[in-house]
Amino acid sequence: MSEHFHDTEFDTELNSEVAASEDAVTSDIADLALAESQRDEYLGALQRLQADFENYRKRVARSADEAGDRAVGSLIQAMLPVLDAFDLAANHFGESGSDEAAAFVQSRALLLDTLVKQGLERLDDDGVSFDPTIHDAVAHVEAQDGSAAVVDGVLRAGYRWRGAVLRPAMVRVRG
Repeated sequence: MSEHFHDTEFDTELNSEVAASEDAVTSDIADLALAESQRDEYLGALQRLQADFENYRKRVARSADEAGDRAVGSLIQAMLPVLDAFDLAANHFGESGSDEAAAFVQSRALLLDTLVKQGLERLDDDGVSFDPTIHDAVAHVEAQDGSAAVVDGVLRAGYRWRGAVLRPAMVRVRG
């Protein structure tokens, strides 16, 4: 009988140890689940923060580009009277064969080519359909055939900078 008592005591002790081990394992699993949950929460927060920062970086870069474009556009708009003066002087010289006239025409062409390479577009075509977004009609000539409005003559060139009209062309319209 003492053996049986001993076995029962051993079983009780073993059961206590097993229960304590199970509790420890259950506690460890709960701690692990909590740690995994916190890890996932921190990872999600980090990913959102990275995405926010990337969006911020792109927004700042786009804003800087737009500010640069506006500054260059303002500079070019301030230069339009200079281009107008070059146009008037070139028309005044006409086909003069003087060295001064040739140098002047080359200087005008160099300035205009440089600005065109940077995104300036000159609006000075005759014979195109009248477009009120790029043309400012200051004179009108009746057409005999009743056709659609067409630019009959450009009185002052207009300019577009990277798609935005800086100044509409001053034109005479036929039709």
